[in-house]
Amino acid sequence: MTDPTIEFTRAITRRPSASITSGLRAMDIGAPDLEQMQRDHGAYVATLRETGAKIVELPALDAYPDSVFVEDTALCLPQGAIMMRPGAASRAGEVAEMRPAIEDHFDNVLEMQGPGFVEGGDILVTSQEILVGRSERTDAQGVAELKDLVGTWGYTLREVHTPKGVLHFKTDCSLLDGNTILSTQRLDASGCFEGYRVLHTALGEEAAANSIRFNQFVLMPAGFPKTAATLRGHGFEVREINNSECAKLDGGMSCLSLRF
Repeated sequence: MTDPTIEFTRAITRRPSASITSGLRAMDIGAPDLEQMQRDHGAYVATLRETGAKIVELPALDAYPDSVFVEDTALCLPQGAIMMRPGAASRAGEVAEMRPAIEDHFDNVLEMQGPGFVEGGDILVTSQEILVGRSERTDAQGVAELKDLVGTWGYTLREVHTPKGVLHFKTDCSLLDGNTILSTQRLDASGCFEGYRVLHTALGEEAAANSIRFNQFVLMPAGFPKTAATLRGHGFEVREINNSECAKLDGGMSCLSLRF
């Protein structure tokens, strides 16, 4: 497998909708502020654009409060894209809404048929393999189907387990380069990253684990200075973006774009 972080040329995002206050959340820590989320989303998109990549901004979908979290709808690989099956019933319709944008960029588009479920937030593509975390939104049947689909393109898929109480696998980890992973200590303790170089988020800064490497930048949520210092100390160019409103809906940096 090739290093998926060498260069992204495109990304798909979707603007937050006014219905975002009805979005799913594991714990109610307050309703998100739409105007603040729109400002934060604008900063996120501007940072992606700063790399020179082409960024597609899709219009808001009021019928789907969580549709700003586009990553859960598809897996984008050099050979093509696979449309997911979200584990949350209220999000199932987002896949059909995303498919036309995917077809604009990929000639080869597959679709999971079920009955299992997989959300993109549980998928980490490294230079060695595809890691898929079992979670409340991704089940064993979904992982098995996805393994068969990516296997036709020559990928090795390994099932791992998301820590109890954590929404998605990538809530607790992110890829910094083809062989370096930013992880919480609780996830790394499971042994799922054996053979990789792992950098830990600082204690109390576990929410920083959901960051993304997009070309020359690591985009991470603002407010986690120790983890940001660790990344900069290892030579990464960090851009910190406010994520206070997305965090109220269990969302983070990776959730907001499909990158390819």
